[in-house]
Amino acid sequence: MAGFRQRAPIVDIPVVPYPAVTLAFDLGDSPYVIDHGGDREHSGSAVVGPGQTGARVSGSDIECLQVRLSPIAARRLLGRASAEMGAAVLRVDDLWGPEAAQTEERLREAGSWAARFAIVEATLARRGEHVGEVDPEVAAAWSLLTRSYDRVRVEGLAAAVGWSRKRLWSRFRSQIGLTPKHAARLVRFDEAAHRLAAGERAALVAAEVGYADQSHLHRDVVAFAGVTPIDIAGAQWLSVDDVAWAGTFVQDGTRTSEDTAVHVRP
Repeated sequence: MAGFRQRAPIVDIPVVPYPAVTLAFDLGDSPYVIDHGGDREHSGSAVVGPGQTGARVSGSDIECLQVRLSPIAARRLLGRASAEMGAAVLRVDDLWGPEAAQTEERLREAGSWAARFAIVEATLARRGEHVGEVDPEVAAAWSLLTRSYDRVRVEGLAAAVGWSRKRLWSRFRSQIGLTPKHAARLVRFDEAAHRLAAGERAALVAAEVGYADQSHLHRDVVAFAGVTPIDIAGAQWLSVDDVAWAGTFVQDGTRTSEDTAVHVRP
């Protein structure tokens, strides 16, 4: 979880795909706007699916609490399968109904980020008692993918969990919202982005994360992030991230600048 305030206006900041479902509570006086293609716009609290590409955020004086949930956790906590979210940007109240507005009101009234984090934890824990589960085989395949960075083929995943390739592909897609192949590519990109943001050389990242060569890394980063590997370190979409910016957070998980304050709870 991360809470942040951005006083300076932002315009068309890309929402980069992430191997998780992102839940964002809008707590500012002026709602931010998410443009996700064509004439589709969304303002206020949102859920962004793991397969989303091309969405962009604009706004000013933004205050937001962001939660990143693995697709496994999202299926259990949000009340809708990741597959139904897929590449979509949805309103939180489309998933939670009246509870969304009630939760947002409590978050706005809370006196600190620590109190806000506690409210979200309690809300998710309560919701987790009532919604869907994921097949153990799908959860195991996801866990293996997050550790392998695209080094394991679908056939290998299927063999590891004791299913046929066809069955794994179908069940994984229906419960995670991505095919195993796309999920592996997304996990690999995310690992590369964090290493690049931490200052590692592109050639080393490409070799250690599983790309064929540095050109392959370059193509993937541009495809997912819209910027080159050399530009990753300054990308605003990574600013709410205690991994990419580990050296800039003080002990209480806070990172500040003139216009931005970020509070992180791993």
